[in-house]
Amino acid sequence: MEQRHLGRTGLRVSRIGLGTLTWGRDTDEHDAADLLKTFWEAGGTLVDTADVYGNGEAEYLLGRLLDGLVPRRDLVISTKAGSVPDPDRRFDGSRGHLLAALDASLTRLGTDHVDLWHVHAYDPGTPLEETLQALDLAVSSGRARYAGVSNFCGWQLAKAATWQLAAPGTRTRLAGTQMEYSLLQRGVEREVLPAAIDLGIGLLPSSPLGRGVLTGKYRGGVPADSRGASDHLAPFVEPYLDDTAARIVDAVTTAADGLAVTPLQVSLAWVRDRPGVTAPIVGARNAQQLTAALSVEALSLPDEICRALDDVSAPVHRYPDHDWSTL
Repeated sequence: MEQRHLGRTGLRVSRIGLGTLTWGRDTDEHDAADLLKTFWEAGGTLVDTADVYGNGEAEYLLGRLLDGLVPRRDLVISTKAGSVPDPDRRFDGSRGHLLAALDASLTRLGTDHVDLWHVHAYDPGTPLEETLQALDLAVSSGRARYAGVSNFCGWQLAKAATWQLAAPGTRTRLAGTQMEYSLLQRGVEREVLPAAIDLGIGLLPSSPLGRGVLTGKYRGGVPADSRGASDHLAPFVEPYLDDTAARIVDAVTTAADGLAVTPLQVSLAWVRDRPGVTAPIVGARNAQQLTAALSVEALSLPDEICRALDDVSAPVHRYPDHDWSTL
């Protein structure tokens, strides 16, 4: 699998990443082992997790599979901290919480460092410089090799990245940002993606298949074995089962038929090769699904297909996102 630099750093990652959102909850150890081995054998390196996935079970499960199944040195392990199970405070970006969460992640993963550590979301209750200092301390102590943020909007990302760049050699630059991005969700193109490109931050798209909807599996209804039929994941899928999404899925299916490939391959190739994207993070239920996703490695979409998909899925961007003089 092709390797790409993450932003303006020396860190190289596979251009498709493996997500572990369902590990330890819907994905058991046997299936997780199959997924990790399949990914590694295909040349994949970037494995993404978080301290809240499965209430920590995803990290614990990944840690159990390291070395015994796949050499630790062959993987780029990315995890996140900052989300908390508190209805009154969804995110805790305090220095104390973040560093304690990182130590707990390292214990579950059974490793002395992670390759990439993200703040999971912006915490308006904590000064941003305090949150960012946790990243500096994690990197300077060797517990994290690189740092990034996740789910920051455009001004939050630009402010954080600029703050870090203001003291080179003292503060660690942001390497990556993880955001949802797909043909069904192009909101990052308004401000986040332009900021990331300008500041040298690599984008790691989550849910690149529109939460599974872009595979076309929901065109005839909700399959009984799908995430859309799951009690805890149905609300996650439901927003993309509207008429707008259906039109985009129809266009993807038409393109796939014309290219003799699958809607999954078309959707994943589209987001993988967007400007500023380093590596989409793919979650799969089993090794068969993952193999289907990894088969996109050999596919590059023709320009005319890309333009057609751009047009059918184009979000409305007006003032002030576009030059006001053209409005």
